[in-house]
Amino acid sequence: MPALTRHLRHWPDGVPHHLSLPDHSIHENLARTAACHPQRPALIFHGATLSYSDLLARVEALAGTLQNLGVRRGDRVLLYMQNSPQFIIGYYAILRADAVVIPVNPMNRHAELEHLARDTGARVALAGSELLNHITPLIKAGGLDHVIAAAYADMADVARDIPLPDPLDSMSDMHTRGPGVIRWTDALSGRHAPAPHCAGPDDLAVIPYSSGTTGQPKGCMHSHRTVMVTALGSVVWNPIDENSVNLATLPLFHVTGMQACMNGPIMVGGTIVVMTRWDRATAAALIARHRVTRWRSISTMAIDLVNDPDFDSYDLSSLEAIGGGGAAMPEAIAKRLRGMTGLDYIEGYGLSETMAATHINPVTAPRQQCLGIPVFDVDSRVISTDNGHELGPGEVGEIITHAPQVFLGYWNRPKETEKAFLELDGKAFFHTGDLGYYDEDGYFYMVDRVKRMINASGFKVWPAEVEALMHHNPDIAEVCVIGAQDPRRGETVKAYVVPSPAAQGTVSEKDIIEWCRAEMAAYKCPRTVAFVDSLPKSGAGKILWRQLADAERVAAHGN
Repeated sequence: MPALTRHLRHWPDGVPHHLSLPDHSIHENLARTAACHPQRPALIFHGATLSYSDLLARVEALAGTLQNLGVRRGDRVLLYMQNSPQFIIGYYAILRADAVVIPVNPMNRHAELEHLARDTGARVALAGSELLNHITPLIKAGGLDHVIAAAYADMADVARDIPLPDPLDSMSDMHTRGPGVIRWTDALSGRHAPAPHCAGPDDLAVIPYSSGTTGQPKGCMHSHRTVMVTALGSVVWNPIDENSVNLATLPLFHVTGMQACMNGPIMVGGTIVVMTRWDRATAAALIARHRVTRWRSISTMAIDLVNDPDFDSYDLSSLEAIGGGGAAMPEAIAKRLRGMTGLDYIEGYGLSETMAATHINPVTAPRQQCLGIPVFDVDSRVISTDNGHELGPGEVGEIITHAPQVFLGYWNRPKETEKAFLELDGKAFFHTGDLGYYDEDGYFYMVDRVKRMINASGFKVWPAEVEALMHHNPDIAEVCVIGAQDPRRGETVKAYVVPSPAAQGTVSEKDIIEWCRAEMAAYKCPRTVAFVDSLPKSGAGKILWRQLADAERVAAHGN
């Protein structure tokens, strides 16, 4: 069967079907922007502004220090920081030094860091000062040689009226010391000029680690070319230019934040307003103060913002584009956002293995709870999980993707790389592990992860579908659905619910279950509801359903 083309009739006007990629490295995007717009504000961080020329100067200085520490072309460097100017400087400095960025979740701790250092062979790390206690043991154990430590507050305005989250606001690298630890200010002293930049499109640029479904995380190898695809695609699909002001609330270590909030804006010379950690009131204040035009988020952030009791008082009038991914946007939340901003929340879909989006909703014809349509040069199909046969419209199976942004393979894992691909029509397609379908118009919809399905008395229940339905209940702020052991049904549906502020202390388990029975098939309805103050989330803000499922299993089996 040839590549699907039915979605092309919904393609946005004026947007090309094919991307012509620049034939240079990701770092060169910054260098060219700094040459064209040297005095434009690149970063705004708690009252301080850094121009593109200043940003590039700091990148050059840090790249020189990295090379002086022995970092060579193709070497891997850990980047272990929260969102900050230092993260962005560090990211581009690693690339300027012809090395490879290993973005690390700042929630990771010693054992996870040990695995990343050992797996990548990295000898140098850039880290936030608040994280030093977790990473410096690797120096003592011989797993790392050097850690360059940064205190984010050092790049904020001393007269800032919006403080950094505790304890970051009072930290300074003046107090940073220890064997193998280098202060950020010393690393940027400019004593070492970097060698000429040599990395090209086919050199490795970034290896984000995918949590996967089992075992230890796997590194997804991306070249400058595969990173360029979605960085450029993000600014072409929903066009922005140097006048854009972008709020970086998504974590920059995650591929969506990395591309939509950092690499894309830098490519066009836009301004990035940096938030270290998500806080809904701070986000609203920054949007109003800096007249933010573009906000990329995940649905959990939007849900949190809309559930703020002060939401109706916020000034979001400057926004020209909102959207994101991670999970389907509940209809009720999208409606409130549209009522406040006049904008549709544009949903998309991607993975660490695809360096962010492969599917995005057309800005001119978006659909809710929808992954969107395959974007530039992407060929996506749906295959049967039983026999691998290709399926047609409306048939649920695994989404597979062939695209220029698909990763080069898993770092040091040739067998797992081989298993991740299949050949179809002479092309290599990546197994996404996601269940979904496409409709007659070529729009794709997620059903759930292959391994997340609940089998209740032989009925297949997709937790994501149940969650989407439950979000229509005004008493529910957030919900996560998992499978729980049931002696009669094998598995049954359990919902963890964060009540809305108005329903705190008043809504009952019976209320939720009865509402569900009126809204969905009986086999999909939760048999039990657990009320919680919050749901566990990853550093990228995604709900950690597996953590809840594992805890449920342990409670049932005792191990």
